[in-house]
Amino acid sequence: MYKSIVIGTGPSGLTAAIYLARANFKPLVIEGPEPGGQLTTTTEVENFPGFPDGIMGPELMDNMRKQAERFGAEFRTGWVNSVDFSKRPFKLSVEGIGELEAESVIISTGASAKLLGVLNEKENIGRGVSTCATCDGFFFRGKKIIVVGGGDSAMEEANFLTRFASEVKLVHRRNELRASKIMQDRARENGKITWALNNTPLEVVAGDKGVTGLKVRNNETGAEEVLETDGIFVAIGHTPNTGFLNGQIHTDEQGYILVEPGTTKTNVPGVFACGDVQDKKYRQAITAAGSGCAAALDCEKFLDGEIIHDWSQSLNK
Repeated sequence: MYKSIVIGTGPSGLTAAIYLARANFKPLVIEGPEPGGQLTTTTEVENFPGFPDGIMGPELMDNMRKQAERFGAEFRTGWVNSVDFSKRPFKLSVEGIGELEAESVIISTGASAKLLGVLNEKENIGRGVSTCATCDGFFFRGKKIIVVGGGDSAMEEANFLTRFASEVKLVHRRNELRASKIMQDRARENGKITWALNNTPLEVVAGDKGVTGLKVRNNETGAEEVLETDGIFVAIGHTPNTGFLNGQIHTDEQGYILVEPGTTKTNVPGVFACGDVQDKKYRQAITAAGSGCAAALDCEKFLDGEIIHDWSQSLNK
């Protein structure tokens, strides 16, 4: 029996663990097959406060873990297959561990960026392939960039990247874009953005120093060519990691956990959510860490009997 279990070890989960451990709640932190979350696939992080010269993503996450362990957080590796939030203590079925019980749970399982599924894509994440323009755009100052996608997020990222890149080419497998008209208009009015519509990505081309091009097939002619580029930004959306909840926690139509505005409380008293699993707007390490702090503080108050869950009661009606 644990007072609190934290699911996930990204910036939000580790920050929550630090706060809970310092409050002497001795949390158990369950880390999945990718400890540290998306930052472990990032090379240098330059926008996390406190590191004027930047810090490598894996090193940042390792430091946060060590900080949580220093205060007494326990870490175990496993995959949460299912949960039972119908009554307390909550039950978690964890592959590799078994069944666990807890008085409270913090969900910080994040959201996984959707990838193209083409050759050499995963191998080159952090070597020219990215899923976050605000995280990595600075590294491509004065270089040529490809953005793949046809929705609002692709238009937004393409426009953002023109602040750094000499040229941004937008690749989409259809002739028509899914983005809203206003977002399309902004992109088309940007002189730095060029277009390669009706082209299906086939392969990331890379050398010893990273990405050099994107191989595509023209859907009309069938011709294949390599578009030269220094970086490829995949902007086709994210999938929140909430499948294991089996509908016990309220989510929006995309699967992101709904929380009471201004808090991290879900519709189940004693269950909290933080980080990208409930944030589809900012998706930054620092905002995730901040929400992890908030989740721990909310959780502490709950365990101390101070929280009244009016909002959760209204959600459950």
